[in-house]
Amino acid sequence: MGLLKDFFRGGRSESVALIDIGASSVVGAYARYSESELPVLLYTRRLPIEIQENEPHERAMFRALELLGTALIIDGIPALVRATGTNGVDAVLVSIDAPWQETKIRVERIMQRKEFVFTKRIVAETLRKMNPAVPGKSISHMSVLGTILNGYEVHDPYGKRVRQATIIILASLIAEKVSSIILSVMQKLYHTKRIFLVAGSAVRSQAMRVAFPHERDAIIVDASGPLVTISLIRKGLLVAVSEALTRASGDKPGAAELMRGLGEIAKEHPLPRTIFMLTRDSEAAALTEVLQSMDTRPFWLSDNPPKIIPVLATHLTSYVRQMTTIAPDLPLLLMAIQYRNTIRAL
Repeated sequence: MGLLKDFFRGGRSESVALIDIGASSVVGAYARYSESELPVLLYTRRLPIEIQENEPHERAMFRALELLGTALIIDGIPALVRATGTNGVDAVLVSIDAPWQETKIRVERIMQRKEFVFTKRIVAETLRKMNPAVPGKSISHMSVLGTILNGYEVHDPYGKRVRQATIIILASLIAEKVSSIILSVMQKLYHTKRIFLVAGSAVRSQAMRVAFPHERDAIIVDASGPLVTISLIRKGLLVAVSEALTRASGDKPGAAELMRGLGEIAKEHPLPRTIFMLTRDSEAAALTEVLQSMDTRPFWLSDNPPKIIPVLATHLTSYVRQMTTIAPDLPLLLMAIQYRNTIRAL
């Protein structure tokens, strides 16, 4: 293991626990980040959420999460030490999927007759005024997905003089009890204040933007779990999400569910002709068949079918490495990419 330890020496390095909480399973991993190097997944473990008779779904999820935490400490930490020489975890990224969280996207527009300087204070005030409150739920995560100044997307907007600004904001709402227990479990496992709870749909869509930078207008059909999420990317920005579409059968979503999700988004937005498909490699062919069988002419007013791109782990090897013998886990790979490109700097 000496060579592997040498690999992580030099520059600022950190170890991060990645946790994904879905409807039917929980998965965890340790990733190592070093300057000028690709992130490396060193340990992964997925456990099913097994619901006992008359047991609430969330209680079964909490139990699975605690079992995953035990595995991450007993089996995962030794793997982390063997690879890096340290057992410290510097940050925790928790991706939460439906039905445990709800994603809200708001577009806030600021227009003035005279030019004004766009500042962080304007953004902070806009976030403060946002109140997508839902009884019994709290905002676990709020972030700016993008800014458009005078009609153009700007990656470094602060200090620029403009007459109009558009801020695209994502808020992740989670049941207060669920949020409190997830945080409690993470705080017992790791002695760090850098614990981030984020919406799974936002993590994956923003990671896809990194992995496929030239596809700035696309639909993402996320069928990596039993609930299907459809996200719309316009000009490289996440602008709409349709969540918690129940699969019609145990192995693949039905055309009716996908048509309903696309229809919800199409009410407000024109749909691009590229569809990215996130699912297990073994299910890619079946889901592609479902999408190809759908009559999508009402959405595109054309007989030409949309371009369907199944996203495979091999597409992501330029952005993240995996040093485990377990088959690559697509949600974890996308989380590793997202942490490196967005959250690590926080």
